[in-house]
Amino acid sequence: MTSLTIAAAAVVMILGVALVVVSIKRRALARELQHAERRQIEQEAAVAEARDAASRLEQALHAMPQGVVVADVAGTVVYRNDFARAFADARHSDALVEAAIGDLVGAALDGRGGSRELDLFGPPRRSLVISARPLSSAAGLGAIAVIEDATERRRLEAVRRDFVANISHELKTPVGALSLLAETLLAEDDPHVTNRLAERIVTESSRVGRTIEDLLELSRIESGELPRREPVAVNLVVAEALERIRPASEQAGIDLVVREPNRRLAIFGDRRQLVSAIYNLLDNAVKYSDAGSAVEVFATTDGREVEIAVRDHGIGIPARDLERVFERFYRVDQARSRQTGGTGLGLAIVRHVMQNHDGSVHVDSRPGEGSTFTLCLPTASGPVAVESPDVARAG
Repeated sequence: MTSLTIAAAAVVMILGVALVVVSIKRRALARELQHAERRQIEQEAAVAEARDAASRLEQALHAMPQGVVVADVAGTVVYRNDFARAFADARHSDALVEAAIGDLVGAALDGRGGSRELDLFGPPRRSLVISARPLSSAAGLGAIAVIEDATERRRLEAVRRDFVANISHELKTPVGALSLLAETLLAEDDPHVTNRLAERIVTESSRVGRTIEDLLELSRIESGELPRREPVAVNLVVAEALERIRPASEQAGIDLVVREPNRRLAIFGDRRQLVSAIYNLLDNAVKYSDAGSAVEVFATTDGREVEIAVRDHGIGIPARDLERVFERFYRVDQARSRQTGGTGLGLAIVRHVMQNHDGSVHVDSRPGEGSTFTLCLPTASGPVAVESPDVARAG
């Protein structure tokens, strides 16, 4: 073999080795590129997932009924949700909220959490509770402040306190009278006086019973349970309420004058609650009317709503009391309420029945001329029972 042949073979071998090395490197590079592409895809997926999580978190924070403010380690606010943003450029009393946030965030950055209550006189009047706490100090994330509107909670607490005080007073008075009457009765020998005392005991006992019955009725209506909804003929609920009030109207000498509703006119709701609402309006009308006068009941419709009105010609309601007559235990004429045995819960029951039925109640009154209470309820479609007693005129 010549030296030229040996050299050529060596060159071929070297080229072969080089080609093998290049092929190996190319495959290695291809694998690295695949890994890099996979890592990039994974990173992009992780970034997209983080964005989605951040978007969901931001939407959740914006939907919160509380305000949220986040500050960095330097005390600079880096995030506010919609509720908290309203106080950023606020004026007047709302500016106090921003000042309180700044103070509490500063304290939280020093490692001290805290809270503060603010009463804003508005309008509207509001009660706010602002609290702040440091975030993870190891991560150096700053502080977070939460703003809670406690207005409704405070209102409910006040309502509960007033309710307990009122019911205690309402029950204490007749129970005290029963105790005194019973003691007097034990020491009395005169039959005539004994009879009068016994009659008073029966009266006060009935008053306690009516108060308890109205409380139970109001509690049931306010319980939050949705009333049974079905088409109910208006003439039926009016007739049933009239039957319940007739003995009291006859005893008081009050005429009940009714314009009978169309027998196919119907409303959608719970028959028992609707009867209770109309009865309580009739009961008030009879109690606050003079003997010989009349109480009128009539119903009208525009096709979408039914209006059931109860009109009396009694003492009427002063304008200053019109907005409060639906409060529990509120009475316009305290002396007359004591005489008639009213519990002060009837109109509260009416208001809650209307709320349960997506309706409303309105009052129009003039002192000395009488009052008209009107229930507004959506009409119902579908078959309803139309049989009812004759209610064209009662009394």
